[in-house]
Amino acid sequence: MSDDATYKVTADELRQFIEQYEHLDAEKRDIAEQQKEIMSEAKGRGYDTRVLRKIIALRKRDRDDLAEEEAILDLYKAALGMV
Repeated sequence: MSDDATYKVTADELRQFIEQYEHLDAEKRDIAEQQKEIMSEAKGRGYDTRVLRKIIALRKRDRDDLAEEEAILDLYKAALGMV
């Protein structure tokens, strides 16, 4: 195999990786736009989108880690007289 053939295979493979990445990036933008539309609709119906985003983030977390953090938060709030 000549150096030109090796270069062509490498260039084709590189182009394929880049095009796949660009395709995924475009899909990511589309999904982000859909998420924005969902939050806009929720806001239009009177929901607090800041709280919705927080709930979504909490649902992603491990239950045990979340429970431990909430217990510590309650402890600190009690110590500060915030409860």
